[in-house]
Amino acid sequence: MAFTDHSDPHHDASQTDSSPTDKPAPSSEGVDRRAFLKRTALSSAALSMGLWSGDGAPANAAPRPRADVQGDARNVIFLVVDGMSQGTLTMTDQLLQRHHDRTSHWVDLYREQAYDTQAFMDMAPLNSLVTGSAAAASSWGCGHRINNTMLNMDPDENPYRTICQIFRDAGKANGLVSTARITHATPAGFGINMAGRWMEDDIAEQYLEREYDLLMGGGTRHFTAEGREDNQDLLAGFRDAGYRVVRDRGDLNALADAEKGLGLFYDSHLPYEIDRRNIDRLATTVPTLSEMTETALERLNRHEEGFLLQVEAGRVDHGAHSNDTVGMLYDQIAFDDTIAAVLNFVADRDDTLLIITTDHGNANPGLNAIGDRYEDSPGMFDRIANFQRSNEWIFRELDEESTIDEIQERVAFACNLDIGTDEATTLQQALKGEFEAVYDPRSSASAVLSALQANYTAVNWIGSMHTSDYVPLIAIGPGSDTLGSFVRNTELFDLMVDTAGVRAHAEG
Repeated sequence: MAFTDHSDPHHDASQTDSSPTDKPAPSSEGVDRRAFLKRTALSSAALSMGLWSGDGAPANAAPRPRADVQGDARNVIFLVVDGMSQGTLTMTDQLLQRHHDRTSHWVDLYREQAYDTQAFMDMAPLNSLVTGSAAAASSWGCGHRINNTMLNMDPDENPYRTICQIFRDAGKANGLVSTARITHATPAGFGINMAGRWMEDDIAEQYLEREYDLLMGGGTRHFTAEGREDNQDLLAGFRDAGYRVVRDRGDLNALADAEKGLGLFYDSHLPYEIDRRNIDRLATTVPTLSEMTETALERLNRHEEGFLLQVEAGRVDHGAHSNDTVGMLYDQIAFDDTIAAVLNFVADRDDTLLIITTDHGNANPGLNAIGDRYEDSPGMFDRIANFQRSNEWIFRELDEESTIDEIQERVAFACNLDIGTDEATTLQQALKGEFEAVYDPRSSASAVLSALQANYTAVNWIGSMHTSDYVPLIAIGPGSDTLGSFVRNTELFDLMVDTAGVRAHAEG
C-alpha cells in the first residue's frame, strides 16, 4: 500500500509539550576525604534544618566569584539539544556504530578527553525541581532562575536584559538557529522577554523590534498575515528592516551574504530528520541543522567584533514527549552532525568559546535487557535502523475511525514491523480514548504505540515528560576551564558575558 505525505502544517507535537576561582591542585592522595565528608555533613544538616531555598541552592549561599576571563573570547557558540536524556546520547552512539560506520562526535569528546571542562549541570528553575525549556534557556539567557513558562522575567514580570541584547549593544553579531519554530522557548530564551512562552506571535514581533542579525528555523505561521491572529504581515516588516527573507533550502546560501537574515523553512516545527531524509519533497525544501549552522557561522564570522550563536536541536525533545524512538534518535544524529561542523570551525582557533549541553532530560528512554543473558537486546535494537518514518507520520492519517488493517499497514510501512491484531486493537482503543493504563499518562495513543514498538526494539520509556536529571555539559575554549565539575545553570550566562568582555552591557 502506498502512502502520501499529507503533512498538517499546524500539527504541534511539542504542546503535549559565576565561575569559580582557581581550584587548588589535588593532593597525591586524591580528594581530601575528611574535608569532603565534613562538607557533606554540613550540607545534610542544612537540608534537615530547612535552609534549602526554593530555587535549588542553599538559601545562605553566596554566589561563586567569577573568574577573570574578561574579553578572552571573540565568539561564543552555544549548542543545545532540547530534552536529551542520557539514554538518548547512549543509544545514538550505539546506532551510529552499528549502522552508520562511525561513532558519536559528542561521545568522542569524552573518549578522547578533548574538552577543557566536562560537568554535570543543575537546570532547576525558580519554582520547581523540573524545568521547562523556557526557564532553562532563560537561565542561560539572563543569568537568573525564573518560573517555568516565562522568558527572562521575574515572577512580577519585570524583564531581565537578555544575552542577545547584551551582545548586540556591545557591537557583536548574534544568531539563533533551531529545528523547532524560531519563536519557540529555547531560541527565545536567549533574546526575548515575555510573560508566557506560548505568546509566539508576540515573540516574532519582538524579534523584529530588536533586530537580531540572523534567525533560522521553523514557525512561518507566526510571521505571515494568514497565520497570525492580528493578520500582520511580519515578513514584509522584516524585509522593510533590511532582512533577506528565505523560505527554501535552495535559497539558504543567500543568508550567508545577507546583512541581516530570516530563514523560515516550515509552517510549524521542521519535520523530523527521519522524515526529511525519506520524503523527497522535504529533503529538497528543508535544510538540515548542520547546513543552517554552517550558513550561520559563515555569515556571523564576517562580523569584525565577533558573535554569539545559539543552535538548538529542538525536535529531540518532541520525540521524547511522544516516545518516538526513531524520530528522536535521528534528530540527535542531526545534532551530532552539527557538533562536527562546529568542531571543524573552532579547530584552528583560540578565540571561540564552545558550549555543548542539553536543557533537561525527557522521558528517560533506554535500551532494555531482553532474552537469556540479555543476548536478544542487540538484535532488537537493530530493528530501529529499518524504520523509515516517525511516529508523528504514522499518526498523521490515523484517528478514532481507523480500522485494524489501516493501523497495521501504516505501522508496517513506517517501521517494517508486522504488529499483531491484538496489538493493533489496543492502539485502536487508545485512538478512541478507550484504553486505560494503570499509570494514566501511558493511556495515550503515542504511549501505546511506543510500548508496541518496544516489544520489537527493547527501547522503553519512564513517561512522556521532562525529568529533573542533572545534564551533561562540555565546554571548549577561552574561559571554559574556569567552570567547576558541577555547575548551576546561571553560571553559563556569567561565563559567556565575562569571557566575551561584554559585562558592562549586561549591567547597563
